[in-house]
Amino acid sequence: MSITSLDGNRFAEMIVKGANNLSANAQMVDALNVFPVPDGDTGTNMNLSMTSGSKEVQANKQQHIGKVAAALSKGLLMGARGNSGVILSQLFRGFAKDIEAKPSLSGSEFAHALEAGVLTAYKAVMKPVEGTILTVAKDAANRAVEIAKTESDIIKIMSETLKEAKASLKRTPDLLPVLKEVGVVDSGGQGLVCVYEGFLAELTGEELPDVTEIAPSIDELVNAQHHQSVQSFMNTEDIEFGYCTEFMVKFDNDKKSFTEENFRNDLSEHGDSLLVIADESVVKVHIHTEHPGDVLSYGQQYGSLINMKIENMREQHSSIIDGDSHKHSSPQEKQEYGIIAVSMGEGIADLFKSVGATSVIEGGQTMNPSTEDIMKAIESANASNIILLPNNKNIIMAAEQAAEIATENVVVVPSTSVPQGLSAILAFNPSASIEQNGQGMSEALSQVKTGQVTYAVRDTSIDGIAITKDDYMGIQDGKIVETNKDLFQATCNLLNKMIDSDSEIITVIHGEDTAPEIVDKVEQYISDNFEDVEVEIHNGKQPLYNFIISVE
Repeated sequence: MSITSLDGNRFAEMIVKGANNLSANAQMVDALNVFPVPDGDTGTNMNLSMTSGSKEVQANKQQHIGKVAAALSKGLLMGARGNSGVILSQLFRGFAKDIEAKPSLSGSEFAHALEAGVLTAYKAVMKPVEGTILTVAKDAANRAVEIAKTESDIIKIMSETLKEAKASLKRTPDLLPVLKEVGVVDSGGQGLVCVYEGFLAELTGEELPDVTEIAPSIDELVNAQHHQSVQSFMNTEDIEFGYCTEFMVKFDNDKKSFTEENFRNDLSEHGDSLLVIADESVVKVHIHTEHPGDVLSYGQQYGSLINMKIENMREQHSSIIDGDSHKHSSPQEKQEYGIIAVSMGEGIADLFKSVGATSVIEGGQTMNPSTEDIMKAIESANASNIILLPNNKNIIMAAEQAAEIATENVVVVPSTSVPQGLSAILAFNPSASIEQNGQGMSEALSQVKTGQVTYAVRDTSIDGIAITKDDYMGIQDGKIVETNKDLFQATCNLLNKMIDSDSEIITVIHGEDTAPEIVDKVEQYISDNFEDVEVEIHNGKQPLYNFIISVE
């Protein structure tokens, strides 16, 4: 079999298979992580990034490969997480830009698009380091261009590209001493190999194993219990810039004019591991800095901040080392801030933790945590200043009571829903006082609309709306505004009431009992009817509520 022309539909399937293979191997990639920071989540970050790109592609499948690549680039931009995820998004941003006007690709055009992606990725990184995903991508693209000079079959070109990517991956320890010392290859490079394996498998029609085979020395490191984690080869005090900071800026025409080069140069003075991605409406930033508040303040000069995430890498590293050595002789140093959120559903808990919550108390509708439960969470947080997000009107009083009893400084931000809690936590500023954070986070509550879809447990009539048992109800900011026997229709009607011309971001969190096909239909409905909004879909795994919707 030979393929000499690649269209959008076939490329979309390559993306899906590449994303699936990366997802299957994310844990293995995580285990390899050692450079450039000890956060141990390279596989997770790349998986989330690629999954976001894959979802966007699946929602925009078509014959025109340039348009499919543009959808991939958009999805990756919005979902990119961590150094590796951002670099991955840049590789395909350059790829997409190179072919944006082309309905299909020849073998040579495909190879040169890979090369264009590498050039874009290198430009995005302030100080490119060889022996990382960048090197693997560069070597693979160079081989693709070379083989395409004499070969038109895209299967053979992709086969050689993957072969060189694997060879380059094996060479990464020769370029980075820390990799050789630990005995692993670069984790980001391994993630890219997983993606390319999916590409080739789709072209050839072959099935991939659930987990990619890796070299025996690496396999021993990942699986043998007597090994220390790769992070144990580093010292916590060697981390110069302690906060991994990620955020996006949505441009405002009334604020400072944006120039990517100037923006990148200014931010480079605040830390290292800097990555900057920008399009006409937003810029995404990843940086390791000692003063995240200064970085966020700089970003605000250009527009509004969204999707913020700050992680203390020293604490992450210390926790890993402590786990390796099983040392419990000295108490952990008290942190400046702890943020405690209340939520129902494993997925929602993970969502809160991903944006900065120290801990999550399980609770919500039908299961309100007690004052004692909240007190235990405050004590476990081991922080001088605690911010509580009750996320339910029936929990606010218990939270306030716990705040009065606690010896720590505790502020209750009176969030009444999960969307309000998420909006509040994104307004958190680690450089501000607890009083300033309490005020700023409370003000953020009014910037989000909350929607919920659940079912009626009995017949009733409220605010002139007749409700029948087992009907689905659409609730906006605590008020029932919609009822329908059909879940999809009830959800769409609620969205119509919530979304207006000022809406910019829609977040849909689906529950544990919500069928995947309904989730897909809702996502498509938003895409078809509200073109100017950004959409995020999360599996909250929450009970009772089929959908929790945030509109900002």
